[in-house]
Amino acid sequence: MTETIDERKKVYDVAKHFDNAMLVTIAASGNPKARPMHVARVDEDLSNIWFLTSKESGLAEDVSRQSTVLLVFQNDNSAFLSLRGKARIVEDQPKIHQLWKEPYKVWFPRGADDPDIALIGVDPVDAEYWDNRGVNKLEYLFETAKAYFKGERPNLEDRDRHAKTSL
Repeated sequence: MTETIDERKKVYDVAKHFDNAMLVTIAASGNPKARPMHVARVDEDLSNIWFLTSKESGLAEDVSRQSTVLLVFQNDNSAFLSLRGKARIVEDQPKIHQLWKEPYKVWFPRGADDPDIALIGVDPVDAEYWDNRGVNKLEYLFETAKAYFKGERPNLEDRDRHAKTSL
């Protein structure tokens, strides 16, 4: 049980540093469709990852039809996160105001009160992360260099750097 709690905290620690994600849905054709999305917020308890969208968008249609989504995050070459979850459309004006940022006005010119705005809340189900930030980066570089010179594969079994986990 402790390992799951620690991994959930680790996933949050990695996720909270991303500004953008590729949000992959299943389109009406049955094919996956990826869209770059700005992350409005990652809840500290990892209960939801929030995005803003248009109520009339293809994204809203896809989520309404099929709630399973994939979020893919990448930060330079130091952190990666793949997260599968259940998405839903949320129409909650106070929450929209809470998450609103001025740059969203490009997509919603009428501001936070634009009647076309909806939220997408993604409840994570499972995740896989690769975290090579900070000390992990130094350890990763050391392990890969050592493996290179030995002609072996690197030992990257440290759960702080890489793990698959159910959430």
